[in-house]
Parts: sequence; structure tokens; C-alpha cells
Amino acid sequence: MFDHVTIRVSDRDASEQFYATVLATIGVEQLYSLDWLAKWGDFSLSPADADNPVTRGLHAGFGVPSREDVDAFWQAGIDAGYRDDGEPGPRPEYGPDYYGGFLLDPDGNSAEAVYNPPLRENNVIDHIWVRVADVAASRRFYELIAPVAGLRVEEDTPEKVRFGGFGATLSVVAGTPTEHVHMAFPADRNDMVDEFHRVATDAGYRDHGAPGERAMYHPGYYGAFVLDPDGNNVELVNHNRG
Repeated sequence: MFDHVTIRVSDRDASEQFYATVLATIGVEQLYSLDWLAKWGDFSLSPADADNPVTRGLHAGFGVPSREDVDAFWQAGIDAGYRDDGEPGPRPEYGPDYYGGFLLDPDGNSAEAVYNPPLRENNVIDHIWVRVADVAASRRFYELIAPVAGLRVEEDTPEKVRFGGFGATLSVVAGTPTEHVHMAFPADRNDMVDEFHRVATDAGYRDHGAPGERAMYHPGYYGAFVLDPDGNNVELVNHNRG
């Protein structure tokens, strides 16, 4: 589902240390660490700046193959002095086999290791929750981009809408809105990126970057950006890697 999810952090080194510590316990290898980006599969972080404030109020769940991995993730965080956000245990409200453990990262975002078979292969991220001011408004936005972003509605209630896609889920949930998260969805063709931007801006959503190549990321990177109703940065990207 996600090409990548990027959070902005107030202290780059502190946040990198947190995610490196807990993700290593569940076998997630850090792909690289640069001044402007630290990356683990489809999850990454960058330092906040004047144009890109700190991400707040995000929940990210990382899928694991066993309950023991959930325990190890949570315990590694606690042993390193990070804040508990929910001890490992069953969460039957999310599913009959759902087992999760929760921590808070240095900026107060919720990070979870979750065992909820079947394991979503080839992804670090199992699910993302963003809190939103108006669930119905967010539903309309994500339904609008669904045909090109590969999304489908899996759960629809007044308090929560869950969108599924290949390999992960995105839930928009009533509450104090999540701030300044970047979510990118993959595309197979440049014209899909163009269509994503066109349908969103024609519907009145705010442009955050017209379709085009962003060679600063890599040659062939073709993306477009719009803001969702709560101001989060949503992208469709085609990497053009053949």
C-alpha cells in the first residue's frame, strides 16, 4: 500500500536511536542513515525545519511474525528508557488473534509491534492510523484518490474508516488531528501521478507539488503532492525503475 511514510522529528539523532533500537529487535534492517533521512523499508524519518514541522499524533504499526517478537520490541524500548504506551497483550477489539505492544517515540508518536496473522509480506508497516477532525471529510478525500492510489474501504463507521491496499492499511480516526505526516502511495505510470494530482486539485484539495520528476531523490522519480483535509502531505510516486 505505502511506497513510504515519512515523519518529521524534533531531534533527528534521538528519533533515529529509538527506531533503530526497537526495529532491530524485530529483524528490520536500517537501509541507510543520511543527514536528511533515516530509512527502514517503507518507513523513514527526517529532521523538522521551518517548512516541515514535527509530526505529532501518528500511530504506526509494524508487523511481526510472532507474539515473542512483540514482547521483544516492547521490552527493548522499555529497557532503553522509552515510554510505555500499552503493554504487550491481546487486543481482541482489533481481531481475534491480534497481539500488540506499544511505545511512544521521542516526539510522542505511537509505535507498535503487532502480530495479526497473516503477516503482510515485504512491508515494514502493517498499518497507519491518523487522527482527523472530520472522518467523513477524510473519507471523501481518500475515496477520491482511491482508484489511482490502490485503496479500498474495508471498514466504515462514523468514528473510523479503514482503507486497505496491497500489504497494509490506513485508518482515519476521529480525534485530535495528526499533524505533518507524509504518506506516499506507489504508481506504475507517470499518467497515474498526473491523474491523482488533477482529480484532487479539481475537487478543491490543496496542491503541495505539481507532477514532475524529483531527480534529487533519484533519476526517474516522478511524484505529485496534495494536502489532505487535515494538512498532511499525500503523494503518488512512480519510481520509473523498469
